[in-house]
Amino acid sequence: MATVAEQWVLVEMVQALYEAPAYHLILEGILILWIIRLLFSKTYKLQERSDLTLKEKEELIEEWQPEPLVPPVSKDHPALNYNIVSGPPSHNIVVNGKECINFASFNFLGLLDNPRLKAAALASLKKYGVGTCGPRGFYGTFDVHLDLEDRLAKFMKTEEAIIYSYGFATIASAIPAYSKRGDIVFVDKAACFAIQKGLQASRSDIKLFNHNDMDDLERLLKEQEIEDQKNPRKARVTRRFIIVEGLYMNTGTVCPLPELVKLKYKYKARIFLEESLSFGVLGEHGRGVTEHFGINIDDIDLISANMENSLASIGGFCCGRSFVIDHQRLSGQGYCFSASLPPLLAAAAIEALNIMEENPGIFAVLKEKCKRIHKALQGLQQYVNRELPDVQAGFRKGRRTRDPIANIHWIIEKAREFQKKHLFLLY
Repeated sequence: MATVAEQWVLVEMVQALYEAPAYHLILEGILILWIIRLLFSKTYKLQERSDLTLKEKEELIEEWQPEPLVPPVSKDHPALNYNIVSGPPSHNIVVNGKECINFASFNFLGLLDNPRLKAAALASLKKYGVGTCGPRGFYGTFDVHLDLEDRLAKFMKTEEAIIYSYGFATIASAIPAYSKRGDIVFVDKAACFAIQKGLQASRSDIKLFNHNDMDDLERLLKEQEIEDQKNPRKARVTRRFIIVEGLYMNTGTVCPLPELVKLKYKYKARIFLEESLSFGVLGEHGRGVTEHFGINIDDIDLISANMENSLASIGGFCCGRSFVIDHQRLSGQGYCFSASLPPLLAAAAIEALNIMEENPGIFAVLKEKCKRIHKALQGLQQYVNRELPDVQAGFRKGRRTRDPIANIHWIIEKAREFQKKHLFLLY
């Protein structure tokens, strides 16, 4: 019985062999021949490389020349030749021994050389010393830090504030503290370099919209809304952020905050507002673009600014709701791993806030000065050329001369004449 069964299986195999397509038989034949070749082929050893003698090794080492870490740079390169400032950088500044009018400073309110700030910093220096030598979470929190955070929160009319020891690191640390891989960030193409570094650290999905173009932003938000409808499960865990500047570093334009707030609630996104240039400049009391437009501060999820412009100190701060700010105390890299702000700079910032609150008229004076200098410099247009290309980073189309050095000298000369004529400081 077993023999009959074996014969029947053999018959089925032969029959299947005849019925199989030709390409199938060819492929199986090639595989069988390849297996037979591998089984009967001779094994071989890799040719062993003869060892070098000690003398040969030393000669090779002497001949080897590593590639330079950086490309060669001429010693005459401008980056290697500093302009040395002596004395305080107020409206008049001494650069390389020559007195100049200072157009390069962010000392908007003229507090950098203020006697009250100097006295506050000196008193703090005598009490606390120079630095802190420790981050905030490890014996680097001084009472003056808590006082400054409380004053900033009250000044901005928010629940809480947090201070950083470096202005650039403030927004660059705040963004990756909240936005992670998989989250979506809608950001203006003209965003400053600090925002760009924060976005890179977050590893989020970045969507750029045209500078201050709310129609383009809404188009991106609508496209994302359609994508979310296709995958609602993913949409539930994806956070969406809109990141803008109050007063743009790269263009000098103010963001359309009222329209941004409307889009925030319409498409359920969070707004991060970087106000390093608008804080202490815009608004009746210098509270920035929110006060400038009369926007409720609670409509903004996070406000960031540095203290290196209007407050004439160092560092930066973020303010908002308490549960939002407290998250940075554990996740803000610049806060957790940098030595805390030197107490003397915190004391100077507190005194600058005192001056801003006691003299709100300084913001109206600043606004008037800006109008007057802007009007006086309108005559520059007849001296310039229109050939300036667009830059994706957000620089506005402008004009330049074919000889920029001559144009700068002309600007300085006109500024000197304007200052003498109107007798006010060009802060």
